Amino acid sequence: MRPHLALIEDEPDFALMCRSYLEHEGFTVTWAMDARAGKSILYESRVDLAVLDLGLPDGSGLELLRALRSTSRLPVIVVTGRGAETDRVAGLEIGADDYLVKPFSQRELVARIRAVLRRSQPPEVPAVLRVGSLRIDTAARQASADGVLLTLRPKEYALLEMLGEAPGRVFSTEQVLERIWGASWQQPATVIEHVYRLRGKLAALPTPAPRITTVRGYGYRLDP
Repeated sequence: MRPHLALIEDEPDFALMCRSYLEHEGFTVTWAMDARAGKSILYESRVDLAVLDLGLPDGSGLELLRALRSTSRLPVIVVTGRGAETDRVAGLEIGADDYLVKPFSQRELVARIRAVLRRSQPPEVPAVLRVGSLRIDTAARQASADGVLLTLRPKEYALLEMLGEAPGRVFSTEQVLERIWGASWQQPATVIEHVYRLRGKLAALPTPAPRITTVRGYGYRLDP
């Protein structure tokens, strides 16, 4: 699958040049000319990385980055004509993963995008996860306990796999929303509903199975 990039840049000539080159290099690119349109793309689409200009006509790119970082760890590369050290430091401290000062070559932009995407990839999940009596087959996307197959909806399975990767570790509600739904505009009630259904299916197994524990005010963990 081609990585999906959000390009938030107000200079049409520069943006079209970048989009053309990035698409030639194997990326899907959605372009926004201002902060409002960029925010809509970031919050409503499944995006793998954002390329963000700081000088937008309707607001600061730094403010957009700050708002994004309050809910998401989406990789962001800041591109700007501002070369002052204070601007670079501000962008990186707010949460940019990399910073490019114009002018720069398209080859360098592609290399930086690929490097950031590599760093942001989660560790490879084993083909089979085992938690107590539970067996989670990540290739088949199925879970069973002592040979009894659980009937799970896609999001229920994804939630169980995430928790099963690190039994006993507490995952925050925000981490669950970002990984499974890929959209920070989803509400915590979405996670509560899926946890409730998944708990019921685990409890209905004929043999004792791991249980999902709620850590009040934070998130959930899977206990063997």
